[in-house]
Amino acid sequence: MSPYCYHPLLPDPDKIRLLRLKPDEDETALVQCKLFQYSLQKSTKGTHLYEALSYVWGDPEETLPIRVDGDEFPVTVKLHEALSCLRDRSIERIIWVDAICINQNDGPEKTHQIGLMPKIYGQANRVVVWLGEAADNSDLAVEEIRIAGSKKSTNSSNDTIQQAIVALLERAWFQRIWVLQEVAAARHVLVMCGSMEIDGYAFCLGVELLKRYYEARPDLQGLIRSVTYLIKGAIFRPKYATSRSGRSSLDICPLGELIDRYHTHEATKRHDKVYALLGMSSDDLKDADLLLGYEVPWEDLLQRLAKFLLGDKVSVETWPDTERAVIKSKGRVLGKVSLEKSGIALEDGHDVDIIFQNTLAQPGYIKEWSAHWTLNVSAKSIRDGDLVCLLDGSPKPTIIRPCKDHFVVITIAATPTVEIPAGSGHIKWPELLRSITTFPRNFLLVWDWKKDKQSSAEVFKDVFGR
Repeated sequence: MSPYCYHPLLPDPDKIRLLRLKPDEDETALVQCKLFQYSLQKSTKGTHLYEALSYVWGDPEETLPIRVDGDEFPVTVKLHEALSCLRDRSIERIIWVDAICINQNDGPEKTHQIGLMPKIYGQANRVVVWLGEAADNSDLAVEEIRIAGSKKSTNSSNDTIQQAIVALLERAWFQRIWVLQEVAAARHVLVMCGSMEIDGYAFCLGVELLKRYYEARPDLQGLIRSVTYLIKGAIFRPKYATSRSGRSSLDICPLGELIDRYHTHEATKRHDKVYALLGMSSDDLKDADLLLGYEVPWEDLLQRLAKFLLGDKVSVETWPDTERAVIKSKGRVLGKVSLEKSGIALEDGHDVDIIFQNTLAQPGYIKEWSAHWTLNVSAKSIRDGDLVCLLDGSPKPTIIRPCKDHFVVITIAATPTVEIPAGSGHIKWPELLRSITTFPRNFLLVWDWKKDKQSSAEVFKDVFGR
């Protein structure tokens, strides 16, 4: 059997490939498919009659054969499981799946198609989330989530159910960075695990109502909240449109906020921790030097990202084998986080009080004032005593944590949401930031994307050897 050979995509910027998944009454039969080219410009209804698959690739070295246009095509075991379960007994299914519909060995095509992914998932009739085959009582977990979502009573004291739900939510799909864009673009989500299916919105409702089962796992809470927040919005999303900048983007929020929220999610290639979020960004990135391209060394990409978020005046040092940057910059401390009166974690933010100092000593500003601030959700928890600083050239404040001889970056781009008391009136944040022209302090910052398994002192020793 000869291996499959791709035909080049026709010259159309919106041209993609779709997969016809052939039916078979025999569940053990070889998976048979056909690829065909399709233009996303064909429909005027905003969606097309195909499903887009959201899944975890799995080990690329562990493969099983399927047939594409009669030729042998190796796919990962995880994808083979998904296709086998998606295959109908009598009706063919039209799906988009990245590992097959994109020629993974064609660099330029891969780069262009990845750039189209917000549009591909956004214009799909439905996004199918494949969590994997049934295991660890997953059928029981999905059914309990369905019951909870319908606001019916649940077996709240059943340890078996609790273990099943936690095991389901610990699956790799919830930890991957690309799935965020895939469900963020979706207008209808179906969650599948083995033979069980549940509507995405119902899944989110049930998971949130069963929070008691995993409330002792803050790491799990953050992962689940980040995904359910995006899935729940699917039914409210309008007809797909390009972003304000004309790119294929979902315009969810600025890139800095996305990085702060999702940088601890996992990716096979480090580049994808940035590229997977570009399609969700509301920033105009045409001059950001962050466009897709895996030929760019990782350390260069991280440097470019830091300078895009903080401005060109900062000095950034990065390394090829770490998700860490050391940043040197002039700056000014604006205030300190206080959690004494607040510190409430919300679904889309974190309520804190910030005690600000009139460091500029300008007439009309009160000497010290406290503001209630809803900070955007961050992968790193805000703590009492964290500092709000402004680096020279940066468009937004940064939240940092003092350590022995450096500072750890907690939030790279905090978005102010309040006005500042000034005499008898108020001043808006942009006006205050523009008025700051002197930066008397030298900052040494460590921006580390790894989950908090090392202490800040250990991180500093790793970087500087002391």
